[in-house]
Amino acid sequence: MIFTGKTFWITGAASGMGRTVAIELAKQNVKLILSDRDLVGLEKVALEIETMGSTVRIEQLDMMDTPSIFTTAKKVISDGEKIAGLYQFAGISQRSLVSETPIDNDRRIMEVNFFGAVALAKAILPHIIENGGGQFAGTSSLVGKFGFPYRSAYSSSKHALHGFFESLLAENAKFNIKVSMLIPGRVQTNISRFAITKEGKEHGEMDPGQTNGITAEKAAKLIIRGLKKEKKEIWVGGSEMLMLHIRRFIPRLYYYMARRIKPM
Repeated sequence: MIFTGKTFWITGAASGMGRTVAIELAKQNVKLILSDRDLVGLEKVALEIETMGSTVRIEQLDMMDTPSIFTTAKKVISDGEKIAGLYQFAGISQRSLVSETPIDNDRRIMEVNFFGAVALAKAILPHIIENGGGQFAGTSSLVGKFGFPYRSAYSSSKHALHGFFESLLAENAKFNIKVSMLIPGRVQTNISRFAITKEGKEHGEMDPGQTNGITAEKAAKLIIRGLKKEKKEIWVGGSEMLMLHIRRFIPRLYYYMARRIKPM
């Protein structure tokens, strides 16, 4: 993917990896459309980017509001924006056991992580095809590749993203559509702080594993490098990424390790 001079839409752009990817991409002299439900955070990111030579458009967006997603996409396209890439980072995690998680929490997580991402991808796909092709990036997780305690709905939503985007690619590769799945491990972002508990409230603290993870800035560099190479999967993390190999090649060890994880 050649970035220079093109327009890219990034969701979850007010913080975390969405923010740092936007800032890193801004170095390539691009136009960015930034979305998040946090308008104040978006405005801060936009001000930072505008000092780097790239231009920014802000579109406040709640990924649980499907009608708004389609309306916003239609407005962006009708304004003449030619989108070359849609990179989605918006999402929420959880910290609760299957037996304690109300079904409403499962639905809420799936609505944001899966249906919101799917809705925006569907809204933008015909436009990108019409303009000669482009690139989609969906943010999965280590636990999008295997199950993990206290993340049942989160893990499920990320597994679902793989199925959707791999199908999208299989159907549309002939139209010059590229898809990259981002597989973050431990990255220093606020996702664990905003994870929801069994009561539906915010977890409110950063997990120890994340505290010791790579920085969001380093994650952004790895992501941009992978997107430029149009890699189908982009692994983002440190030694914890070894779990992907363990799950694939030594599944018995994975099952043993997963059962020994303590509540957090």
